[in-house]
Amino acid sequence: MRISQTLKNKIRLRLFALIFLAAAIGSSAPMSAAAQRGKASGGACRLPSARGDIQHVVFLIFDNVHFLRDNPNVPSDLEQMPNLLNFIRGNGTLLTNHHTVLISHTGNGILTNLTGMYSDRHGQAVANSYRYFKSDGTTASSSSFKYWTDLVDDTGTPPADPLPNMVNADSGAAKNTPAPWVPYTRAGCDFGAVALANIVLENTATGPAGDITKVFGAGSAEFVEAAASNAAPANTAARNLAQTDFVGLAVHCGKGGGICAGNGHARPDLLPDEPGGYSGYLGLFGAKYVNPAITGGSAAVNNLDGQPITDQFNQPGFPGFDGLFAATTLAYVAQMQEAGIPITFGYISDAHDQHGVAGEIHATRGPGEADYVRQLKNYDAAFGKFFERLAAHGIDKSNTLFVFTVEEGDHFVGAPPTHPNCDGVHTPCTYSLVGEINGNLAGLLATQQGITTPFTVHSDMAPTIYLTGNPAPNSATARAFGRAVSKLTAVNPYTGETNHLMAALADPVEMDLLHMVTADPQRTPTLAMFAHPDYFLFSAAPNCNSPCITVPTTPPTSTFAWNHGGIQPEIATIWLGLVGPGVTKGGQDDKTWADHTDVRPTMLALLGLQDSYLHDGRVLTEAVRKNAQPVRLRGHAKTLGQLAAVYKQINAPFGRLGMDSLKVSTAALASDSAKDATYNQLANKILGWTDTRDGLAAEMKALLDGAAFNDEVFDEVRGKDLIHRAQALLEEVSGCAANPASCAP
Repeated sequence: MRISQTLKNKIRLRLFALIFLAAAIGSSAPMSAAAQRGKASGGACRLPSARGDIQHVVFLIFDNVHFLRDNPNVPSDLEQMPNLLNFIRGNGTLLTNHHTVLISHTGNGILTNLTGMYSDRHGQAVANSYRYFKSDGTTASSSSFKYWTDLVDDTGTPPADPLPNMVNADSGAAKNTPAPWVPYTRAGCDFGAVALANIVLENTATGPAGDITKVFGAGSAEFVEAAASNAAPANTAARNLAQTDFVGLAVHCGKGGGICAGNGHARPDLLPDEPGGYSGYLGLFGAKYVNPAITGGSAAVNNLDGQPITDQFNQPGFPGFDGLFAATTLAYVAQMQEAGIPITFGYISDAHDQHGVAGEIHATRGPGEADYVRQLKNYDAAFGKFFERLAAHGIDKSNTLFVFTVEEGDHFVGAPPTHPNCDGVHTPCTYSLVGEINGNLAGLLATQQGITTPFTVHSDMAPTIYLTGNPAPNSATARAFGRAVSKLTAVNPYTGETNHLMAALADPVEMDLLHMVTADPQRTPTLAMFAHPDYFLFSAAPNCNSPCITVPTTPPTSTFAWNHGGIQPEIATIWLGLVGPGVTKGGQDDKTWADHTDVRPTMLALLGLQDSYLHDGRVLTEAVRKNAQPVRLRGHAKTLGQLAAVYKQINAPFGRLGMDSLKVSTAALASDSAKDATYNQLANKILGWTDTRDGLAAEMKALLDGAAFNDEVFDEVRGKDLIHRAQALLEEVSGCAANPASCAP
């Protein structure tokens, strides 16, 4: 069958149909008693866990910290932090078959962990920034990192894209994604956040939709400070002051007490789209107000080494997102816990780059280099001090749920180490050259394929491409462009080999299956190219008068060698550590297949809380003791395990269905058959698989979430039927992936 309508419209219609199906299935039973308790407000913090013994939550997410080794001789990042690794293995479960989502970047990874939703439901499929089409067919750029209620375009008048940055359409309309702190604050708990994406202020803008204006109000003292700071000369203390004072730290407070009570700097915590309403809640925003509240009046929090936390100009307050070293973030978390904030979420920046005072140095390092090893040693020491400090205040594995994870993995790009047998610990590694290979897509397309179609690109290892005018996926323009991209090559400066630049290719047909099509059609790219892992691709001049392939090495403090975003195993396969009451002391679990979406439902099930929506993830019962599991999940280990496993394989971007369908998509987009028959036939195959998958996933989510959170009986017969149908779908897609030509006769 030929594609007879604009595929984007069909995708959008199917997405809304799925939303209503999931809502209908998910609302079939009254809210459980546990859920009602989770929605309580007022008074002290109440975490109604199954055993009643969780009083604190510590959630920590790293940037690019690896369990897998990047060099087989060099211990991995986590192996070089034995205080953390042994704490997890000795007291809980380390899951090493954990996965990211697509596109694999910091913003997407953090937000998927926070919400338990895939990118199509929280809005950030392309991160850490993204482009969106304007009405004239050109594009503009927006940042993934914005406060939870910010817009895509928060400077235009009228905005070129007025939808929320965190966009969700579960209600049938494009609204703000439900906020992750709400179940906690409704339970009366203060929720402290250290640099976690979009739950803290992310900018100091003073325009009508800027963070400072929305939170503090036009003309306020904070507004005046931010306006002056934004107008100060670049690279000065004055220019940095507003960020140091207001960005990066927040406390979202429960009602009826807590750290906001009586604090004149607390401001309304506004979530106008929150399901069920959210009025009367307060928050503290920025180190200028959080620090004194958690220290008893001090303008600075000391790090775990006893030094005041400052920015690079020695101003007390937030050190910047690249300055969240372990000794810094863990000190903030400990200080918040000691001040009576029982829920603390924090971000720890990576150890790959030289740190400097506040993360301002970006000279990248390879596995086993002395600076890198030393910084990991500092991280290890910080975790030792952190666990000792918490234990001294009665906060430990007996009463605290600890969650440790990472938002993405990386692929190292560099020359082989000078000493091939170096291990980094006894023999330091050195490298003659490190740095990702930069490629000019516009120049390569023009010189190799004769394609000069105007486009913009979100530069990346997984670049997303936006053809000017936003043509339909099956248009002649889009199809010629996709075929050309599939043929690009480059000579690798490190190996001398000729590389095919494309590892895989998706258009909106496949992106929909991979959860990359959001409720905002303006930000859906024409193509997503998953490249060879050594390359970072951008768009410059449509020629190669300047070399189209380079390895930038200057300035020496601005080099990058850790590539991510793509589909390679070292990027996609990460880890998750769980410790605390109700968590299985399983040591290390290398078998259970999980991804970012599973973290939140597992946490909430352990805590006895509930969200206002169906999760895309599932409770990781393999890591939860039977007596701590939701009652309706007990006694169904075999069928539940099979259902959960096949659910992940059909619904996760890195599951079998996602990766096999991506092979079919790549073949379709590279094809050049008469009247484009191969593309049309394979695209329709993918559309059909997506319809089937969406229906199965909606039923599976309802069954899993209903048993976990709504006290619904787990239906064994229905579960087995869903398993059978999902396995049949996987086999069909796998067969086509093995020989796409057989699917498009």
